[in-house]
Amino acid sequence: MFETTIREGVLQASAPGARWLVTGWNGGYVDADAAYNVAVPEGWNRTDLGAYATERRSAAGFDDSGPTLLTGVDMKHAAGAELDGVRAVATVGISNPAALPLDPDGTEPAGLVGADGPETGTVNLLVGTDRSLSNGALATLLAVAVEAKAATLQQLTGFSGTTSDAVAVGTAPDGEEATFAGSATRVGDATRAAVRAALQTSFDSRFAESEPPATVSAAEAG
Repeated sequence: MFETTIREGVLQASAPGARWLVTGWNGGYVDADAAYNVAVPEGWNRTDLGAYATERRSAAGFDDSGPTLLTGVDMKHAAGAELDGVRAVATVGISNPAALPLDPDGTEPAGLVGADGPETGTVNLLVGTDRSLSNGALATLLAVAVEAKAATLQQLTGFSGTTSDAVAVGTAPDGEEATFAGSATRVGDATRAAVRAALQTSFDSRFAESEPPATVSAAEAG
């Protein structure tokens, strides 16, 4: 698992010695002592994402480098849940939802991102386990987390996600070894439950005083 700290719109998931598998702009396998979720301001249009991530981490006083997810959602809506050695932290925004099928009625490109850029809403998810997983098992855990994310969001919003969702899953190489990580395993089952709970809580916070869009065309950046 990891410990979380939020400063100046930056959430750090501190996990010394962890190995991460990350989707998104700079994804892949990486060994890092922390991973991050960073809230970007309204109107943000930077394209030098690596430099921007470094600037934000430094300004918030975080010295460890690591994979960084970006979102338009304020970190006050970040929510976490943990179960049986797994912790999940989520931020939920639905301003640029993605729908299936992509063009249900032949009139609109339902899955396209809006003109405001790819970080206007975003559902970001950080998941960490205290088990030691191989690269293959970590990839399986990523699939389990994404599946749980899509199912939960479908139930909450009618959408399976947004056009810019990102997920990072981390393992502790010195932890108890787990050969498998599918949904029928302890680590996979705990991941599904933690992801669902974190998403539900973040969603409730983000939409406490408003409603998520009912259709892609009604969304802020749909």
